[in-house]
Formats: sequence, C-alpha cells, structure tokens
Amino acid sequence: MNHERFVELEGGITAVRGVRAAGVHCGIKKAKPDLALIRTAEPSPVAGVFTTNRVKAAPVLWCQRRLQEGTRLSAIVVNSGNANACTGLQGLQDAERMAQLTAAAVGCPVEETFVCSTGIIGRTLPIDRVAWGIREAAARLRGDGGPEAARAIMTTDTVPKEAAVAVDVEGRRVHVGGMTKGAGMIAPRMATMLGFLATDAVLQAPELQALLVEAVDRSFHCITVDGDTSTNDTVLCFATGKAGGPPLHPGAPGWTAFREALVEVARTLAKKIVADGEGATKLVTVQVAGAPSSAAARRIAFGVANSPLVKTTFFAQDCNWGRIMAAIGASGVDVDPEAINIRIGEVPVVSGGVGLGLEAEEAAHKAMTLREFVVAIDLNLGEGAAVIWTTDLGYEYVRANVTYRS
Repeated sequence: MNHERFVELEGGITAVRGVRAAGVHCGIKKAKPDLALIRTAEPSPVAGVFTTNRVKAAPVLWCQRRLQEGTRLSAIVVNSGNANACTGLQGLQDAERMAQLTAAAVGCPVEETFVCSTGIIGRTLPIDRVAWGIREAAARLRGDGGPEAARAIMTTDTVPKEAAVAVDVEGRRVHVGGMTKGAGMIAPRMATMLGFLATDAVLQAPELQALLVEAVDRSFHCITVDGDTSTNDTVLCFATGKAGGPPLHPGAPGWTAFREALVEVARTLAKKIVADGEGATKLVTVQVAGAPSSAAARRIAFGVANSPLVKTTFFAQDCNWGRIMAAIGASGVDVDPEAINIRIGEVPVVSGGVGLGLEAEEAAHKAMTLREFVVAIDLNLGEGAAVIWTTDLGYEYVRANVTYRS
C-alpha cells in the first residue's frame, strides 16, 4: 500500500471494530485449516458481488437470496476444499444446513448467516465434519482471529491474503479490512475467488453496494491468472458502524476518502491473488493508454494478459514483443499498428509498430528477470486507459492443476 492518506493495519478483517473471526481444521482437507467463521457484534448492512458463471454453486445462490431479501449480516461461514457446486438438491440443503448450524452456534437468525464454499467441484460436503467445525470455530472466535480465518479459506493458495487500513473520515478514524483467497481460475469478473471486506464506518446497504461494485471493478475485475471463470466467486462487504457518526453518503465530506480506502484494500488483495497465482513466478502490470475508450483499453489489456503465448514469454523472460503485438491485434479493437508503442519496464521495445532491435530486447530481458515488471502499451488513438495485473505461465501451473484432486 502506498497511499499517504492511509495507515496500514495488522489483523486483516478483524482490524475492523465489531468483527471476530476464527479458523479451524474440520476434516474436509487432510490436515490444513478448512473452515472459517466471521461474526459481527451486531447485524450489519451488507453488499455482495457474485460470479458471472451461469453454473452457480449452492452457497452463491444462498447468499444472493439473502441480499435480495434485504437482510443484514451477523455471520459468515466459509469452508475450503469442497466447492459444494454441481451437487443438486443435496448441495442446496447442505448450504442451508451450514447456515442453520452457524446461526445456532453463534446465536443469530439463520437469515443473517451467509455461506461460502471453495474447492473441488462436484463432491457433496461431509456435513457432519462441517457441523463439528462450525461449533469449534464458534468457540474460538476472537477479535484478533482474522489471520486464522484467512488461512482456513485457502485452496491452492500458498499464502494467506489479508489487508487493512485506517483512514480519517470527517475527523473519525475508520478502519477497512479484508481477506481473500484465490490462485487459479482467476479471470475477468473475479473467478474462483472469495473476498470478504469489512468496515466500521456507518453506511446503509444501498451506498455500500454501490461502493463495493466500484471497488470490485477497480480491483478484482482487473486481474487474471488463467482466464477460467469459477462457479463460486463471491465478494461480501459489511459495515459494523462502530466508528460512529452519521451515515456516509455521496457528497459527504469523507465519502471520497472512504471510497479510496475501500478500493485500496480491495486492490491490495487482488494483487496478492495474482502474486500467488498457481505456478506464477512473475507479477506483471499491463498498462494500456491512448485507446479509443476505457472499454477498448481494458479489452486490449486483457487480450495481452490472458494470451498463453504472451504469458509463456513472461515466464521465459524473453522479450518476444511480436506476441504482444499479435495479442493487441487479436483483441477485436480497431487499432493502427503503425501507431503502437510498447515499453517493458523502462525500456522501449516497439515504436510506431516496429521493433527497436536486439539491444533494446536485451535490455528488456533484464527488466523481465525481476519478480514484478510493467508492460506499457500506447495506442496513440485516444484517451482511453486501463491497468490489468497478470502472471506468467510455466511448468508449475500445469503441475498444480494435474495434481489438484489428488
């Protein structure tokens, strides 16, 4: 995080006042933590954004129904290792059962309990193990339990992903925190990722929903690892109101500062997902400028960021700029090839659609040996711009996915 208005905090989602969390091992996985529980001090306004995949997991349908009913949030239960997707009526019953068990364990209405799952698709939940895990997690809820919860929602992730900041909003110190998981099936419109954001600001649900949609569009919708879209994508955001003061609303003096704090946490979490992409050795920022529109810029950026040939070039640390040019041309955007400039790191490699020679390519190769670098594309056609974060594609991605179910 680098915004001077924000103070970075420890604790992830439990950096937010009025939030407790826990993570336990219930037996879905062989040994690692696999069930997380989040509890609010009081029922809280909640917002959500979900997968665009038409095949939706049972927990997604449960959460969407809760939001449609305008309910508040008192608890979130999350299991990892089993997606509870493509499991028919049994899956729907299991999602509801998880909500019932959680409500009973923490003492809140079933309707205020949100359910999320992530993991292998097509297997029914071992609900007896989950039931034990929910009771155990409820007994372990703590105001500093965010890191444990973050570990319990991981699947192929190699590290837990948390972020939190404090920001001054109209003279009050407001906290925003969150946690997420995801390493594969990461594509435009989120994908196999779960994200949980919280704040102690005072907000009503409609304003919170608008803020979340914008934050997701500027963060989780700007990342890609492999171009695949999952059945379980969910981002939930809730507001405990523990910071006090009047409700925030557009036009209020602190609205912009709070909005940017929420985006900052979401963007930090999104970049952590890409950095931990399955088999990834690079975090690459693809910048597109000079496009006819922002939509065109984003389309080109994703075309480059999702290209297997471009991504293997990143892995090889090979300045094969021709693959980038090809991906630009294949994006469907009407571009002028003779106007395109490309820079890798600080090294120009293409000017006016023509390569700048071996010396430039060798200098760009040095930039590509870094863990993180930028590919900057200028179309010189307009004012549209976009930034997308992606990974390389190498041997470890294949290994991680051929061994996933075993």
